[in-house]
Amino acid sequence: MITKQDLLIAQKNIFGFTHQTPVLTSSFIDSIAGCEIYFKCENFQKMGAFKMRGAINAIKHLTDEERQKGVVTHSSGNFAQAVALGAKLLGVKAYIVMPINAPKVKKNAVLDYGGEVIDCEPTIKAREAMAAKVQKEKGSTFLHPYNQKEVISGQGTAAIELFNEIEDLEIILTPIGGGGLISGTALACHFFSPNIQVIGAEPENVDDAYRSLISGKIEINEITDTIADGLRTTLGDITFPIIQEHIKEILLVSEAEIKFAMKLIWERMKIIVEPSCAVPLAAVLRNQSKFKNKKIGIILSGGNVDLTMFFDNL
Repeated sequence: MITKQDLLIAQKNIFGFTHQTPVLTSSFIDSIAGCEIYFKCENFQKMGAFKMRGAINAIKHLTDEERQKGVVTHSSGNFAQAVALGAKLLGVKAYIVMPINAPKVKKNAVLDYGGEVIDCEPTIKAREAMAAKVQKEKGSTFLHPYNQKEVISGQGTAAIELFNEIEDLEIILTPIGGGGLISGTALACHFFSPNIQVIGAEPENVDDAYRSLISGKIEINEITDTIADGLRTTLGDITFPIIQEHIKEILLVSEAEIKFAMKLIWERMKIIVEPSCAVPLAAVLRNQSKFKNKKIGIILSGGNVDLTMFFDNL
């Protein structure tokens, strides 16, 4: 469904609208991990996450008529901000459906980027229903946060930049939520650097992708109790087949391991990453024998931390 040409088009579409984010290393982290790790810092991406790539690519695929009617999505996090900013840069109206309990800081960011926030009840069903209502009323085009061809192709550009900059990578790890990032990464490696193995990392508390790979069908989580809030979503009918074909292994980590890895990145690399970002590093630290002396890439997916979690007076 997604071709090599789709990723090449995505590269052209995002040029000038996204940052080519830096790749950073830490000799201290390498020493305790027992391998070479190259961190692709999408926390430095515009709006602070890799989601900007997919949003731009999806909007660039719209016809002139579709652009005039705007876009709509439902999201309480990074994709909401990505669509709002991407639409602003491309002169398109953005309607963002957000649950009423979404963090105020995230709603304010969407508003600052020029998006129109539409509140809904905090359930997936309510979000989808409200987005469908807006789509019908405004005639706008719906953009899915991860389960869409153009979005997946856009997300794959981060991996292309990574292995074009760092030669001889053996493995790339990404976190798994809805599967957009790992699907795009897997396809990028498949088409452009097939010697690289792609491995997923997921919290034990929301291990639906891990279970789905074993069962052969999309599993869901009955609870979503994890600090890695960006990984609470379920795989889609587009992302799951890509994962089935190209991903052989998903590693699980505990909440304590996620917190330790995030603290390590903050303290040793002096950069801010959100909890979901730390999951791949946690997986490497938990499975050191698997990665010993390997040359590894990790995509740090974003840095949008709600600082009110730490500072009550903000």
